[in-house]
Amino acid sequence: MGAESDRRNFLLGGTALAGGFLAGSAAAQDQPPAKDDPHAGHGGGGKNYGPTDPGDRGKLTPGRRKSGEPPVPVEHPDIGKLPWKMVNGAKEFHLYARHMRREFLPDQWFDVWGYGAEPGPKGTSSMPGMPGMGGAKEMPGMPGMPGMAKTQDGSMPGPTIEVVEGDKVRIIVHNELPEATTVHWHGLDVPAAMDGVMGLTQDPIPPGGMFTYEFELRQNGTFFYHTHVPMQQAMGLVGLFIVHPKAAWDPPVDRDFALILQEWAILPGASVTNTMSMEFNIFTTNGRAAPYITPMVVRQGDRVRIRMVNFSVIDHHPMHLHGMTFWITGTEGGRLPVTAWTPHNNILLGVAQAMDIEFVAWNPGDWVLHCHMFHHMMNFMSTMAGPMGGGAMKGMAAGGSMATGMGMLTRGPALNPDFGGTLGRGTGENTGPDRAVGTGPMMGAGGTQPGMKGMDMKDGMSVPGFPQEMSGMASYSAAELKKLTKPETRGMRDGWFADVEGLTTLIRVLPPELYDKVVSGKGEVAPGASVPGAGPGKASGHDGHGGMKMDPPAKGHEGMKMDPKKEPAPKKDEHEGHKK
Repeated sequence: MGAESDRRNFLLGGTALAGGFLAGSAAAQDQPPAKDDPHAGHGGGGKNYGPTDPGDRGKLTPGRRKSGEPPVPVEHPDIGKLPWKMVNGAKEFHLYARHMRREFLPDQWFDVWGYGAEPGPKGTSSMPGMPGMGGAKEMPGMPGMPGMAKTQDGSMPGPTIEVVEGDKVRIIVHNELPEATTVHWHGLDVPAAMDGVMGLTQDPIPPGGMFTYEFELRQNGTFFYHTHVPMQQAMGLVGLFIVHPKAAWDPPVDRDFALILQEWAILPGASVTNTMSMEFNIFTTNGRAAPYITPMVVRQGDRVRIRMVNFSVIDHHPMHLHGMTFWITGTEGGRLPVTAWTPHNNILLGVAQAMDIEFVAWNPGDWVLHCHMFHHMMNFMSTMAGPMGGGAMKGMAAGGSMATGMGMLTRGPALNPDFGGTLGRGTGENTGPDRAVGTGPMMGAGGTQPGMKGMDMKDGMSVPGFPQEMSGMASYSAAELKKLTKPETRGMRDGWFADVEGLTTLIRVLPPELYDKVVSGKGEVAPGASVPGAGPGKASGHDGHGGMKMDPPAKGHEGMKMDPKKEPAPKKDEHEGHKK
């Protein structure tokens, strides 16, 4: 039986939800690419993998590409790519560190520090298309790749550097910050003078100054660059640094995605993260919090690689993929030998670690990839007040409250001796008679919250622990819902965003015909078409966890919503680079 026939059987079995994979393996002995091949140095040797081992779970099952083809460019939803020019035998990049603003959620803008590819306008931020900020030239994007934004003149995380093993690179860093900075090349073996540690290996780059980093790439894999000033890291100064191997790895992937995970402590009324905080209330993937992420749309049968970097301040993230088993194929140390690959659907990604996973997208549907720490699956989680259902939990409070952990101190300065035993994470929640309830819209008549089907406060009060379900607390205006409705969301169920929050992103595995419609933007796609058997869902703003904003809270409760000052609607569509 041929490899293509075997692969077809593998995918048919997946579509029918058959119990078990038909997977494949083969010897991986590279052959040199043809000398006249324009992609010489990228190919893998002309082998075709066929599924032969039923217990392999897709470990070496091929996608649509054959060995010997060049590696596909990396896709990094919602951030751009840093351009380069060949200058004196080196790929020369320019990187500008500066303040900018980032829209974490629809119409919720925050002050961050990031990197740009060109000088920023004096006296303004560098993000084009944002109200009240200077315009900037747009670089060419990555055409033909769903979810890829055009490279803009600044982003947080910074634009991705994508190169090939053996390249000589020259990266000229310009400091447009009001304080000194440096850049460290995380995971790359560079000369000591290029390592970016202030004082130890180089002089600081002063405000308005520049520094040239130059080195040859002797590794391949998933790396990243970031300032080596600790609190500047918490402000967002980081970017992906992807080094492709000279010869593509086998089996080759059809799609290659890269994600940076971060966390932020946004106090009430603030637009700048509290870099001293030990508690965090908003979590982003490539600079966006779910559901404002751009889904990764793949064709059923694709072999997919996802590179993940955890740039959180102190939190590790157990990242869980629904619907499919994946294999860990690499870390920030590079590619792992095939014999060291292990199957998972949940991995613990430590702070400052990178991990590559690969899988065959055999199971059609819309799937979440999310941190499984419960508090990281929500936006703007906060300490709340109210009666607890079923009687109070007992226990002794230990540590500080969540407010204390986030730096909302009420008993003097942070170094007050009274805080000696309480600084850090609170473990005393739910030990008293008061129980946390939502700080969202006010309860309606009869104790049922409008728009929250199935939550009855009167009956629930007899159930210990009630309430816990909070997904319906999210509310969006019509304008904000329009921003959530990106081209990559066509065919998803109405109200899909109800339980998609925090450190979550989406993998959409679409059959070929549906994939072509979604990617091209042509043809009608019915709501729910991408989730077989699930129906169209509840329309936003109606029954269920709909999403339209409720009436404003009653007087005296205005302070309960943690909502930064909003910018007016931008004149330019920020998602222009996503449209086909």
